[in-house]
Amino acid sequence: MLKDINSMQNLDASIFDLAPIPMWLEDYSQIKIQFDLWRSQGVVDLKAFLSEDLERVRSCAHKIKVIKINQKTLDLFEASSQQELCSQLHQIFQQDMLHSHLYELVDLWDGKTQFSSQAVNYTLSGKRLDIQLHGQILPGYENCLSRVLLTTEDVTNYQNALRLEEKNRRLAESRFNYSPTSLWVEDFTRVKMRLDQLRDIGIDDFRTFLDVHPEFVNQCVEDILILDVNQATLDLFQAPDKATLLKNTHKIFAKEMASTFREQLIELWKGNIHHQREAINYALDGSIRNVLLQFTVFPGYEHNWSVVQVALTDITARKKAENYLEYLGKHDVLTKLHNRSFYTEEINRLERSIVRPVSCIFLDMNGLKDVNDHLGHDAGDDLLRRVGHILTQAIQQTSYTASRIGGDEFVILMPGTEETAVMQILQTIYELLNIDNQFYSSQPISIAIGYATTQHNESIEDMLKRADQDMYKKKRDYHIQ
Repeated sequence: MLKDINSMQNLDASIFDLAPIPMWLEDYSQIKIQFDLWRSQGVVDLKAFLSEDLERVRSCAHKIKVIKINQKTLDLFEASSQQELCSQLHQIFQQDMLHSHLYELVDLWDGKTQFSSQAVNYTLSGKRLDIQLHGQILPGYENCLSRVLLTTEDVTNYQNALRLEEKNRRLAESRFNYSPTSLWVEDFTRVKMRLDQLRDIGIDDFRTFLDVHPEFVNQCVEDILILDVNQATLDLFQAPDKATLLKNTHKIFAKEMASTFREQLIELWKGNIHHQREAINYALDGSIRNVLLQFTVFPGYEHNWSVVQVALTDITARKKAENYLEYLGKHDVLTKLHNRSFYTEEINRLERSIVRPVSCIFLDMNGLKDVNDHLGHDAGDDLLRRVGHILTQAIQQTSYTASRIGGDEFVILMPGTEETAVMQILQTIYELLNIDNQFYSSQPISIAIGYATTQHNESIEDMLKRADQDMYKKKRDYHIQ
């Protein structure tokens, strides 16, 4: 019988030593004595009592005796022996540990025989560990607490992943909530189902279908579920809160929105789940909102469109002069003309295009440097603004584009234009310049102008060089005079 008992004890010891997770066998009997003392002193709410002074928690921690640890514990905390580990417990259990230990004490105070918590420990080399701690009072020791088995599972990687996920979630929420752009998260599931049903019955010409069944557009509008909007949306449409906005979407998406959404449906039918277009909405006070609408189905939801983001950029103020997005990224602030970035992209686009001929007009201001040097840059800026206004007026009824490509250099690009039309634009520019100079007679503008039209098989770049050379010839003639 004694041999069997010894065999069982040896087996238990082997299981403890060979366990695949860190294990501690500890003596909490001094904690029990401390509890009894506090109860005799009238302590009832241990949590409040310990929270008043965390040093009481630290004092309790020091009363715990480590009886035995297994190899996995030594490995985890980078200790060579139990003696070394126990001598460095202050390094392993630092200030972070006090809050989690407080709740362990409260569980024991309440008579629980098990406790569990998440804690922060440190290896002997100082590496931070996230620990999932489980404690169990061994059977037969419930009254004295002299044998408590603890496991300390390293969950650092898991906690790091959770922290990263939480960080990314908060970042995403912040981007949504604090974005200066109006953002809508919507559910287009039913819209997709309607489109799929049309395909199933053999509809292939969707645009014609909408011409015959215009009511389909309104049906799809009613199928959209609005899941969330951000603060910028409330500000844009002058809604005091989300509930008010959602009750009045019929006021926001009125009149012109039906034709806009019709085109959106056509884009979706063609498989374009990321697209943008301009639209007209209305604030709750009835004032107009010109917006650039950007639609995207979130990655991972392409199969059902259950999470869609609609971003509305307010272009109302700048729409009176020109397209909002072009103004921000493609225009020169001073002259209101396109900038060099737009010009470069437009040249590349025209080079790839089959539209021919392409013409251009190069313009260079004469004497701008002298004006800046003698009258100041404000006077020079006024001249530049006047040139920008003249060029804008000259091409306002056309599809041509005017760009400021340097300090005093301008280019008008004229796709699909013969030389005859170029001459008409030149005449218009000279007339407008003459009128402007009459009005500003004390500071007239002088411009050197060159122009060219693509010849057979001539590249856009070569045509531009010819126009540039023509302009510089005029500029040299001006300075010779």
